[in-house]
Amino acid sequence: MSDVIRNELTTRILDGRLSPGTRLVELTIAREFETSQAPVREALRELEAHGLVESRPYRGTRVREITNREMAEAYQVRAILEQHAGEQAACRFEGNVADLEDLVGQLRTAAAAGDVEAYSELNVRFHRRIIEQSGNQTLLRMWETLGFGIRIRVNVVRQSVDLISRAGEHDPIVAALEAGDGPEAGRLLREHVESFIPAWQPAERSTAPSP
Repeated sequence: MSDVIRNELTTRILDGRLSPGTRLVELTIAREFETSQAPVREALRELEAHGLVESRPYRGTRVREITNREMAEAYQVRAILEQHAGEQAACRFEGNVADLEDLVGQLRTAAAAGDVEAYSELNVRFHRRIIEQSGNQTLLRMWETLGFGIRIRVNVVRQSVDLISRAGEHDPIVAALEAGDGPEAGRLLREHVESFIPAWQPAERSTAPSP
């Protein structure tokens, strides 16, 4: 139930139904979803961890704005983390990328259907899989702390995104990993992530790439 509540509140925040500053009252939300306050509290904690809401003494929990600078900086850090992960994971993926190929296939299906929810989830699974195979648990924790499950949805919803072409950008990454070419995989991952950053820099917003 906490997942259901979290996903619904996320959707409402991203599409503007819940604007920055809107107060989120646990009891009101619990009544809407016909549940206790416990799963609501858990959902709000997750949203706060991902930067979508903030809790303050005597003010309760409110929707917060994700600034352009915050998004750009998060992706700058992500680019570095994923470059290192790709370099380290290539030896483990060499000749064995069936799981990544399957995820890319599902990404294309979601993109063709315009299914933002599925595309975002699959995108996270693809990149997390590479991080996991790097064998560096600290790197994985840092990556997860940045909350890209939420940020990818923010990007897709707020920007004009060609999901089909962006899904295809994962192919050369998979090819480099299959060849065991760590430097190439790392370079491609970093460029893939960095290509998103200009969308959050006002002076360069003529195009809006996806994560």
